[in-house]
Amino acid sequence: MNATVIAVALSLVSAGAYAAAAVAQARLAARTDPSAGPLRLLGRGAWWGAVGLNAGGALLHVAALRYGPLTLVQPLGALTLVAAVPLGAHAAGRRVSRTEWRGTALTLLGLGALLPVAGGAAPQDTLSLTEALTVSAATLALVAVLGRPGHPGLRHAGASGIASGVASALTQTVTVAAAGRPGPLLDWRLTVVALLVAAFAAGGLLLSQTAYRSGLGAPLAVVTLANPVAAAAIGAALLGEHLHGGPAGLAMALAGAAAAVRGVVLLSRAQAGGAPAAGPAPAAPPAVTAAPATHPAAVRAPVRTVIPGPAALGHRAADALPLRVEQAGLP
Repeated sequence: MNATVIAVALSLVSAGAYAAAAVAQARLAARTDPSAGPLRLLGRGAWWGAVGLNAGGALLHVAALRYGPLTLVQPLGALTLVAAVPLGAHAAGRRVSRTEWRGTALTLLGLGALLPVAGGAAPQDTLSLTEALTVSAATLALVAVLGRPGHPGLRHAGASGIASGVASALTQTVTVAAAGRPGPLLDWRLTVVALLVAAFAAGGLLLSQTAYRSGLGAPLAVVTLANPVAAAAIGAALLGEHLHGGPAGLAMALAGAAAAVRGVVLLSRAQAGGAPAAGPAPAAPPAVTAAPATHPAAVRAPVRTVIPGPAALGHRAADALPLRVEQAGLP
């Protein structure tokens, strides 16, 4: 079977696993106290379920990287957001919206345009140890800036996407080098690179969990876009990967990338707006103080309605406040 077909098929299943993991992480983040540290997650079964889904997606992704170049496999990660649309809608008990269908169509159209120009033979080149350490040091510095403590959100999502993209690039080096070695499976150089892969993958997972505290749509979109950009940059700069078709192929790839980015943006907006916002608490029913039944005035006393004046309203509308009903003439 053609290597490109194998890489695409494995990427499809991997994206489904990553999408299920992202939805699970977002639901877990919504139920977790923002002040809780990462170690608190170790006692949550939902966290380990998300870890298992991410691990399954990662294994399939590693297999896809064995058969396809970074410039092909990484953009297919946008299918994670496409798969998250029906999963998120099902979890929220709603239907897929028209905007989500448009975003899905544009994303698939853009990725379809990228496949002919990014596909090719199975990768053969690998990063040297010096290149791997240099890329890792630069990535660590960038992730430290973006992932610094503070208000979570898109910064942490960007750091997560970059860390995961670099982990994928290093993973390809390990898999290609290990598959082509006639001797022992790993030597000390590949062991160092494998440890870097584990560190960046774990860091990306924890950063994405922090980013999902602000919702699923926008953080997942940033992760989806930052990941292939980081990996494709390494593939083009250090591994000699390039697009096919000359100027026409480049134009087709740019058009496909623009369509995919637009689709991802539409999907992220729909995902962000899909969760119903918590509305104001319903107004309490009017409090009526009834006179004792034995009091003769309980039958004859007129009712006086007291409405708070403008000074007591503050920032709330007068009709949003409950009325206070008093019995006039009672002791």
